[in-house]
Amino acid sequence: MTYIAKPKIVHGGLSRNGLGLTVRDYEGGMSTLCAGCGHDSVTAAIVQAFFELDIPPHRVAKMSGIGCSSKTPAYFLSASHGFNSVHGRMPSVATGAAAANRELYLLGVSGDGDSLSIGLGQFCHAVRRNLDMCYIIENNGVYGLTKGQFSASADVGSKAKKGEINQQPPIDAVQLAMALGGTFVARSFSGDKEQLVPLIKAAVKHEGFALVDVLSPCVTFNDHEDSTKSYAYTRQFFHRAVHLDYVPPAEEIKAAYDQGESMSIQLHDGSRIVLRKVSEDYNVQNRGAAIDYIRAHQRKGEVVTGLLYIDEGEPDMHGLNRTTATPLSDVDYGRLCPGSATLDKLQQRYR
Repeated sequence: MTYIAKPKIVHGGLSRNGLGLTVRDYEGGMSTLCAGCGHDSVTAAIVQAFFELDIPPHRVAKMSGIGCSSKTPAYFLSASHGFNSVHGRMPSVATGAAAANRELYLLGVSGDGDSLSIGLGQFCHAVRRNLDMCYIIENNGVYGLTKGQFSASADVGSKAKKGEINQQPPIDAVQLAMALGGTFVARSFSGDKEQLVPLIKAAVKHEGFALVDVLSPCVTFNDHEDSTKSYAYTRQFFHRAVHLDYVPPAEEIKAAYDQGESMSIQLHDGSRIVLRKVSEDYNVQNRGAAIDYIRAHQRKGEVVTGLLYIDEGEPDMHGLNRTTATPLSDVDYGRLCPGSATLDKLQQRYR
């Protein structure tokens, strides 16, 4: 992919985080996407989230597959590790990275084509294994790199730029992740940075698989009238399930969140997500009720956004497999590969 470096000029007035870094230290190359693409807004939200979390860029491994969305890791965290895999195969690469070094923050960026078509099987198993990563789907309902064909997330009745009308039911990444046992499921809109930044921060800090499905309009092929993934449609019909903010453990809850209107969820690192409910009967810890809520608003033509479900009680992939607390990349080779004699002893158990 084309990489255009940004000039390394830092304004003296830029604020610094707890590591002494500015937001410029979390940026990447210049974007080569179409002007106005929602993916660039997601990039800005990722940059802001990692800056505010005080995470050193070199502690992050960013993964992607193929598509417009999978180009975006070039545009943020230039000092982090990165791997651009083949189409739909990012989850298996991320699984290997997690197995080798559990101390890295894993960030996967994919698209609706990359994750819900050719990569659907790998996506499902990453959720099932509760792989410890933040997985962002930049969802625009089309294949932008190959001229705007419908993707698996295109809604019934949605019209393509060339006039065709989609007749096939969509795969909803949010409902799919919940059905597979996902432990953190959220949806947002690329044009709502106020909601998206805290969602990404919470997803990064979640121990387990954290899905953030982001409606990110394609201005070239899917931003026209009669598209259900356009800016106009999303702004008109998106419905916030909860109002939220992410509060690091060193800070107090913001005063704007009054008692009786807020809900606090404790995360493994001691930090919290503070939620303000729209309705008293919505519960982010009830999987079945969350799916019913999403479907009820779907029937009204509304897109539910916010933190939709969270479960902090399930072990992640390392917990399920009882792996060593020491990253495998740091384990001595003799212990990691003890030789054929030890392998023979292990195999005797199965004979």
